[in-house]
Amino acid sequence: MNTTRRRLAVSATAALVVLAGMFGITTARAAAAGCSVDYKITNQWTGGFGADVTITNLGDPVSAWTLGWTLASGQGISQAWNANVTVTGSAVSATNAGWNGSVGTGGKAGFGFNGTFTGSNPVPTSFTLNGTACTGAAATTTPQTPSPTPCTGPSTPAPTPSTQPAVKIWMAGDSTMANASACPIGWGNQFAPYFNTSVTVQNSAVGGRSIQTWLYEGNVTSTKNAAGECTLSSTAYSSRWNAMLDASTGMKPGDYLFIQFGINDGDTNCPRHVGTARYTELLNVMAQAAKARGAKPIFITPVAAIRCSGNSAVGNRGFLTETKNAATANGVPLIDLHTRSVALYNSLGLCPNNGDYTTGAVGAFFCNDHTHFEAAGARQIAGLIATALREQNIPLSAYLK
Repeated sequence: MNTTRRRLAVSATAALVVLAGMFGITTARAAAAGCSVDYKITNQWTGGFGADVTITNLGDPVSAWTLGWTLASGQGISQAWNANVTVTGSAVSATNAGWNGSVGTGGKAGFGFNGTFTGSNPVPTSFTLNGTACTGAAATTTPQTPSPTPCTGPSTPAPTPSTQPAVKIWMAGDSTMANASACPIGWGNQFAPYFNTSVTVQNSAVGGRSIQTWLYEGNVTSTKNAAGECTLSSTAYSSRWNAMLDASTGMKPGDYLFIQFGINDGDTNCPRHVGTARYTELLNVMAQAAKARGAKPIFITPVAAIRCSGNSAVGNRGFLTETKNAATANGVPLIDLHTRSVALYNSLGLCPNNGDYTTGAVGAFFCNDHTHFEAAGARQIAGLIATALREQNIPLSAYLK
């Protein structure tokens, strides 16, 4: 190559470098996709079954997802929760709900459904996430065609999302909220998975408690006073409430206190009996104590049992008005779980039923009674609370997955 040609080649190369800098020509890669799926049949009865599905995202973060699989011959899907599920022929398409579409790398999303079957009920072995086969590994990325972007001066790194401050959710309630490893499982036991890792849940709900026996464990007598209220042998608080009030390890500014009573409180006998005036008084006590520590109380009406009037589930709890009025008086959010749970039972077609809580869709949701939940039922009730947080614009909803 002569001198003139060398100079032209160098000039052309330099020009290309300048143009690349001016127009920001880069070689981008496609988003890496990959996933694994855990499909579990949680309950099965003649002609029907319940299943839980957990997706693990092994690729790049996604802001929405659709999981696909194929039903075996004779299988169908009747109801679903925490996802919108449609069936076309034998093809199933499960799309995220409004609150659980964002899943980071290594993150999980889950949903459940009730299905039908004839003959055998095999577990599917092939799934796709947003069109990519779930093989248990990230898919190979594919280079994209380089695309120019106008030069706007020196590039500025994208800001890193700020870390959310840690939040603790404290829970006070009865068996429909309480932790358990087997039936009955309270919805509080299934609540933490709805939130990101900045949230921890301290579930101090205890089965069989009214608001008064929860607060004054062991100090509520079997004797009623002239007002018809159970008397206290001591005004000393229970260890669980003292733990929440502890200045060092208890409720802190920014924490939340979820309070759900009103089921056992309607007992006519002491020690569980609580009259409406006393019930309201104790809700006020708890709300003001939380506020004094900078925590944010949320009142929750009692979750409904399954009670049918013909083809419709109907309400069946007391203390609804008292809980709502106390929320207004204290200026705290109210989640009407009673109304939401009745609507859920109707959407799932749990009525009519013959009172057998061991089989069918009712058996998949409830323990062998009309009140307490199997794990699948508890997850759906917890989902109602998560949905309410978002719909009511309660700031805690910013931590939902």
